[in-house]
Amino acid sequence: MRRPSGDESVREGAPVRYRARVEYDGTDFAGFQSQPGARTVQGELEAALATISGGSRVRVVAAGRTDAGVHAIGQVIAFTDPRGRPAKELARAFDALLPEDVAIREVRRVPAGFHPRYAARYREYRYTVWNGPRSPLRERFALGVRDPLDTAAMERAGSVLVGRHDFSAFGVAHRQPVRTVHSVRVRRTGSQVTIDVAADAFLRQMVRRIVAVLLEVGHGRTNEEEVAEALASRRPALNGATAPAKGLCLRRVALGPTREGAALASTTARSNGER
Repeated sequence: MRRPSGDESVREGAPVRYRARVEYDGTDFAGFQSQPGARTVQGELEAALATISGGSRVRVVAAGRTDAGVHAIGQVIAFTDPRGRPAKELARAFDALLPEDVAIREVRRVPAGFHPRYAARYREYRYTVWNGPRSPLRERFALGVRDPLDTAAMERAGSVLVGRHDFSAFGVAHRQPVRTVHSVRVRRTGSQVTIDVAADAFLRQMVRRIVAVLLEVGHGRTNEEEVAEALASRRPALNGATAPAKGLCLRRVALGPTREGAALASTTARSNGER
């Protein structure tokens, strides 16, 4: 008797795991993660999935939990469709059901144990500063700064954060504050300044605290040596000051095999995850 192929062995209507890329304007959200009585990205995605699934709750997990007001163009989520509908059908249904400030793309089938948090090799955030005259449209997604910024000094200061360090000085307290920052890039295009930070993972508010310190450098109020001292001290830099959320966007989640991914795949259904 012929053994069925991989596609044939999946029964029609059997549960199928999917991943997708999600874009959202975080302005009117209380963050990605579901919260009682608050509008969240996860809540909108799960509400759409409940409608698609005839009222059944389908849990959505993500590569990172963005905070209130933070945007994303490259967030990665995963969910299991209990009926195993085709990816194109699910994408059309999401498009019809999601609100204007959330969109889903690139719905793809993945192995049953896939979890974007563990599959992520690194994440990249961009913080945007509008360093010019007041601009209501641009400043919906950027921090308006009127005084000139020394972006070369900001770039030099950012470089001292690259590498594997204890980032307690730049994030909310965590039992394991060691992270690996792959790059910090500061670029100017006309009046727009962008600060791109890529790392294996981030502490909560880590990028916004880094940006707050780099802006001080740009204004000439501190320098790269003092940034290095703050990192080494492990005490909250600038007393924990953070740049406003509206300028921050999760741009990319790079997926691929990780050392912990394989070991944790079997536990992802029970995991709550972290940033």
